[in-house]
Amino acid sequence: MSASLSPERIAELLEPYVGAAVVPEGMYGKLAAYLELILKWNARVNLTAIREPEEMVRRHFGESLFAGLVVGKTTSLLDLGSGAGFPGIPMQLLRPEMRVTLAEARGRKAAFLREAVRTLELGTEIWAARAEGMPLERRFDTVALRAVDGMNGAVTEASRRAERQIVILGTRDARYPTLPQRFQMDKAVEIPGSREAVIWMARA
Repeated sequence: MSASLSPERIAELLEPYVGAAVVPEGMYGKLAAYLELILKWNARVNLTAIREPEEMVRRHFGESLFAGLVVGKTTSLLDLGSGAGFPGIPMQLLRPEMRVTLAEARGRKAAFLREAVRTLELGTEIWAARAEGMPLERRFDTVALRAVDGMNGAVTEASRRAERQIVILGTRDARYPTLPQRFQMDKAVEIPGSREAVIWMARA
């Protein structure tokens, strides 16, 4: 397995996704540490099917950061079915003022998320159980989903938890379940560098 990339190389790879946006100081260094951790854990936990570090940066970091830029003003975010932390951890690094919760029911992936949050010195909350088990009063400004198992049920749960918007990192031809009437689906936003990947945003 190739070693983690330098912060400078990561910045180059991510330029199409972040453009001229002002990013927090040290973000690319933390992304390099995050990538190194993914590479270390991936052989035994299978965090991602992608094995090439530069492609991980583009697909996982780039798409997540782009989502972080297009969601607009957001005070709290639930990453539902977070897996290896996408899109929640890159969004937290991009927008440290945001309160981010990563919901991941699978034990080994939740353990990875705890290690990532500790290593990156983030204040991100880990909910190591199904999101349905959260107290009913737990609600979030934005709920984000990306490559979630059981997407239909996840979108339904997202509609219960989202105060303002649901953000789905998906594909152009995907079909999602009907949302409650209070949500209106916007036109899909194309993710740079991809013919298929888009962001669907449903706003209340």
